[in-house]
Amino acid sequence: MSKQLLEYIQRDRPIASIKNPKQLDIFLKTELQVAFLQTGNISVIKRYVDLLKEQKRYVFLHVEKIPGVSYDREGLQFLAKFVKPHGIVTTKSSLVHLAKKEGLITVQRLFLIDTDAVENGIKSIHDVEPHALEVMPGLIPEMIEMIRNQTCVPIITGGLIQHEHHIKAALRSGAVSVSTGNPKLWKKWEFINRGEV
Repeated sequence: MSKQLLEYIQRDRPIASIKNPKQLDIFLKTELQVAFLQTGNISVIKRYVDLLKEQKRYVFLHVEKIPGVSYDREGLQFLAKFVKPHGIVTTKSSLVHLAKKEGLITVQRLFLIDTDAVENGIKSIHDVEPHALEVMPGLIPEMIEMIRNQTCVPIITGGLIQHEHHIKAALRSGAVSVSTGNPKLWKKWEFINRGEV
């Protein structure tokens, strides 16, 4: 599963960060395969995940953005056994560890706030070994390259991505994919596959 997912991520390149129900409808009209779901709550999240999976899409829940889901072993078990996303996105190393035990694919977010945050983040990645890393913000290509050289996990980047040239710069720096909440960029994913990077 994780190998096939990484193939989709590397093929599509843009990942849809879905932040409201209207964006969910927009995403389903694109050809993109992977979504980072950041909307809903405990009462509707299973319906959203089921809808995406019925449409043959890969869905990751950003755990900290879903009200009502606890950030502990029971919360991850609830997600894995009842909601059944393909994986999670989280800033918390402890959740990466728990999610992997539940068989979920994990994407750990790393915010490039300062040197200490980067060093601690890289240490955490080596400790918990997420399936992929999302580096934010995505507008610092030299940091993407530096982190890629210090870790062995695929790097997704996101945050503040507003234009095609932001995606291209991130990919040239070594990111395998770029997440964006900008639906206009979801529809323009073909420029990546045309070899314009």
